[in-house]
Amino acid sequence: MASVVLRANESQDQLLKRFRKKVVKSGVLSTVRRKRWFVSKSEVDRVERKKSLRRLKRRQTEHRDS
Repeated sequence: MASVVLRANESQDQLLKRFRKKVVKSGVLSTVRRKRWFVSKSEVDRVERKKSLRRLKRRQTEHRDS
């Protein structure tokens, strides 16, 4: 869990901003969002293959254009 300590002469807004940055950097929110629903291994593999194909196609079109 991310935690912050109030510094001298620090406003609550600055403290909150620092806390949010720490939470984002630690990856807590992305982990929670990813684990919100169960996804089977086969589904994960299928999505990864689909992403990979998209990346390859994008790279091929970039090379042709240059």
